[in-house]
Amino acid sequence: MLATIMTNTSCVVNMRLTLVVIVVAMLNSSALLGQNGVSSSKSAEKLGSVSFPISCSSAVRPEFERGVALLHSFQYALAETSFERVATQDPQCAMAYWGEAMGLYHPMFDWPDNETLKKGNEYIEQGMKTGVKTERERDYIRAAAAFYQDNPKLNRNARLSAYSKAMAEVYQRYPQDGEAAAFYALSLLPWYRDDQPQSRMTALKILKDLFAKEPDNPGAAHYLIHAADSPDLAPQGLEAAHRYAEIAPSSAHALHMPAHIFSRLGMWQESVNSNLASAAAAAEATREKHDNESEYQLHAMHYLLYAYLQTGSDIDARNVVEEVKSVPEINDVDVASDEIIMKAIYIMETRRWEDALQMAPSAHTDPFAEMRIYWVRAIAASHRGKPHEARNDVEKLRESFSRFRKTFPSASPNNALVLEGEAWLARAQGKNHKAVEKMHAAVKADEFSVDDESLPAYELLGDLLSDLHQPALALEAYESALKEAPNRFNSLYGAALSAQLEGKEDLAKSYFARLVTVADPGTKRREFQAAKEYLKKSNKHESADSGAKQ
Repeated sequence: MLATIMTNTSCVVNMRLTLVVIVVAMLNSSALLGQNGVSSSKSAEKLGSVSFPISCSSAVRPEFERGVALLHSFQYALAETSFERVATQDPQCAMAYWGEAMGLYHPMFDWPDNETLKKGNEYIEQGMKTGVKTERERDYIRAAAAFYQDNPKLNRNARLSAYSKAMAEVYQRYPQDGEAAAFYALSLLPWYRDDQPQSRMTALKILKDLFAKEPDNPGAAHYLIHAADSPDLAPQGLEAAHRYAEIAPSSAHALHMPAHIFSRLGMWQESVNSNLASAAAAAEATREKHDNESEYQLHAMHYLLYAYLQTGSDIDARNVVEEVKSVPEINDVDVASDEIIMKAIYIMETRRWEDALQMAPSAHTDPFAEMRIYWVRAIAASHRGKPHEARNDVEKLRESFSRFRKTFPSASPNNALVLEGEAWLARAQGKNHKAVEKMHAAVKADEFSVDDESLPAYELLGDLLSDLHQPALALEAYESALKEAPNRFNSLYGAALSAQLEGKEDLAKSYFARLVTVADPGTKRREFQAAKEYLKKSNKHESADSGAKQ
């Protein structure tokens, strides 16, 4: 069983994380996040450079700008603490209450419930009551008020739109204000998820200009990475990815974010380094200051798992999954579901189909994780020649997705995981045409990223076509997968093998060579050994041919 194998090696990842904690602590003078007695000196903290003039007491301005820098790195709990401190020291500082409200605004990964919206509105009203001293501050507060307005009829998109329009006015009114540019660009980014790519491109341009002008601004670097977090745009975020961890090394999230670009570009060692540092910093912050860093630790571990799997570092990957159990469950962090999701990905990537039998939900497993259990079980059952088991798992997969849509009604009815499960069920039943049809539908529904906790649908299409002995079509599918997810281990091997079967020896050699370059030299995967053997034979033949010509 997977868990048994992991138990014997889990100490390795602890040692790795401990070493990274020591390195990060040395770099940051024991000030990973500089709060609650951990920092020996505020001057040791590095969160980036922020310039946000306010009319409040000069004594609180450094703390206010620290809070803004924390907002830019999504360290929301710490940012709220900073703004609370400003409000305590200067109760007439209206912008302190703006800051507390903005600490509740998490546009990229969270949506406030009614209680949170009410709390944000109360902060804004408190700011207004203190007496706003400048028109610029009034504009910032009005923009936040547009988001938190007391109107239960406003849905998510309406609130985001109202805030973004208000921030657009602030940005246009104060063209030299880098913070206005950063916050306006951030307000545009959630919209690209709603089929408005132009908003994303507008944000990207603003952020590239801001990053060029203010290369140490954490908002410019961070939001630029988010704006460029797609297969086609990732190269435009590479410079920011290289810089962000240097700009704000005291933020665990800043240490992780470069991995979004590194993963898009198949830069696995860079991603490993980024996420080891981030996971260690988040774990240290949680242990020492009891901050809610568990989510950031888990997020970094998901990316770390993914990077290890793409290099064939299966032991390291297993260790990461096992280490999930040690992450504290703070503020409803669901560690058990994360462990399930990561195990499912590990099984799918390494194709250990027998291990899928251990995957089973508990009464508390959330639908997102439950879907991945039945997704991997259905595909594994098909590979094991068990159509009845595959059918039962696909039925449960559909049920899980139905429950998921009740929680997230905006989710598309065409889910890639469900379609992939149905495709492999059809394959197990001998309905090959239907299997390919379903997998093509999965490709259309798929928007692959590491955050989706899945595999590229194009790669699974390639696997299906290979299983159907259609190497030419399989090669096309694998090459499509590599365009959206470069340097994936299994796609490189699938492309190489398909090219070989098609008699395209030069192409096969190039893919095998890339696989050998990408893989950890110590990997035990049979695909790596096959690639090395192919290259060895190919080089011998080329040498022999060259000698014969001479």
